[in-house]
Amino acid sequence: MRHQSKGRKFGRKSPQRNALKRDIVNALFRHGRIVTTTPRAKEFRPYAERMITVAKRAAAAKASGKKEDVVVHLNAYRKLISELHDETSVAHLIKDIAPAFADRQGGYTRVVKNAKARKGDAAPTAVFELVNYEPPAGEGDETTPTEKSAAAAPANK
Repeated sequence: MRHQSKGRKFGRKSPQRNALKRDIVNALFRHGRIVTTTPRAKEFRPYAERMITVAKRAAAAKASGKKEDVVVHLNAYRKLISELHDETSVAHLIKDIAPAFADRQGGYTRVVKNAKARKGDAAPTAVFELVNYEPPAGEGDETTPTEKSAAAAPANK
């Protein structure tokens, strides 16, 4: 029995589990929205929110410009690099994502369950996204490709 055993193991040893967590959270920060299994999204949500909180501290320290805040910024930056292992994700997190959540006290991510299961193993899937995520201009169109081509083609008279 797993009494008082917190966390999911996902059938992996701890180094593999940590790499999976790091990769999923990096993808979330890079893209703003990812589709993954529901248990993974639920398990890694607190980790992603902690990283955003640390990035908020770094962004606030950098924005203040005080000499003593340089140490706070550097400490937070090093913490993020040691956790995420990706300088581009960390830079994007501090520069773009953290300032967007500056006045928010938590709840930076959401997990929305998909109705469809994953093809192949029927695993339940979910959309794991940042709360302020806006899809790119071409991604959220309501029309289907056939409707687009029909609208673009001139009508025969």
